[in-house]
Amino acid sequence: MTNYALASSTWDEKEYSAIQRVIDSDMFTMGKEVAKYEEDFANFFGSKYSVMVSSGSTANLLMIASLFFTKNESLKLKRGDEVIVPAVSWSTTYFPLQQYGLKVKFVDIDPNTLNMDLDKLEGAITDKTRAILSVNLLGNPNDFNRMNEIIADRNIFILEDNCESMGATIDGKQAGTFGVMGTFSSFFSHHIATMEGGCIVTDDEELYHILLCIRAHGWTRNLPKFNKLTGEKSDDMFEESFKFVLPGYNVRPLEMSGALGVEQLKKLPSFIKTRRDNAKIFQSLFEDHPFIEIQKETGESSWFGFSLILKQNAPYSRADLVKKLMENGIECRPIVTGNFLKNKEVLEFFDYEVAGTLEAAEYLDAHGLFVGNHQVDIKDNIKALRDLLV
Repeated sequence: MTNYALASSTWDEKEYSAIQRVIDSDMFTMGKEVAKYEEDFANFFGSKYSVMVSSGSTANLLMIASLFFTKNESLKLKRGDEVIVPAVSWSTTYFPLQQYGLKVKFVDIDPNTLNMDLDKLEGAITDKTRAILSVNLLGNPNDFNRMNEIIADRNIFILEDNCESMGATIDGKQAGTFGVMGTFSSFFSHHIATMEGGCIVTDDEELYHILLCIRAHGWTRNLPKFNKLTGEKSDDMFEESFKFVLPGYNVRPLEMSGALGVEQLKKLPSFIKTRRDNAKIFQSLFEDHPFIEIQKETGESSWFGFSLILKQNAPYSRADLVKKLMENGIECRPIVTGNFLKNKEVLEFFDYEVAGTLEAAEYLDAHGLFVGNHQVDIKDNIKALRDLLV
């Protein structure tokens, strides 16, 4: 029996020192550590602006919400507008769309990349389509060059849920920066860990100011004196600190999470390198497997995890595979939510439609799972996995 977990701790004495630094400061709510992390995050990923929030899920929520408050008509959303999404993603990719009254159009995935099928995307676009919420699955970026060709000369923009794919690139450009906004997660099992945490990046100054406002109560307190939302703030801090201009939330991160993020970002390049080194072994051992398909890389994946999808000639079912893995100390999970359309109870609350059919998503849902990748060398675990699946 091996001990092959889905994820492992990315912390050492640097992170514990960062936590102690915040404890010593006696300042636990969002402050200078969060501001430093946001600055470092934007610089690392090549964006003008970064906003840290409490999770990747709330990053998605604010990303969608901000588009209802922008004055930019080319980006502004209203209730009933159509947004195209892949049929395989995490639940909180979709929920903000429902919560803001948007029409959700599901498109099948590509069985090779596990991202949105771009041929089917092209066929799904109509005059009602306003945005594409693309999802980079399991570390694998979408082909944004092709996606931009598809929407060229149309009044459609791209958003990115990059919560599983921090550090992935295409032609040297970071995933999460191809759209108007991109979201990231730093939950424990992801590429870096800040306890809970997420980020939104954008190059749009007005959207940045809207995000700052709705992250904390919808007040103006966190806006710069001259801003794209209210113009010029008054110098009367007594009044200005409690001025509310948008229906916001409180999804601020903790100062401790910001301090952790500062240290984790320093390690991210080495984490990604090791994940890619692990992936090379995984690919070499499984690319010609007789009854298992693996994810095909687009650009340079950051390899969140390793998908295993049983071919039709497989000698056992997915349930058998799960049992076999678990009995041998190998943790596994469904590939995100599988086909999200199977969740009929929650879909009763949605205004949605399905573009065409979902053969690939349905097949993945019934026959696929994933095992973990780590920021440390797990080549022996991967070899043990391959020896088990003969």
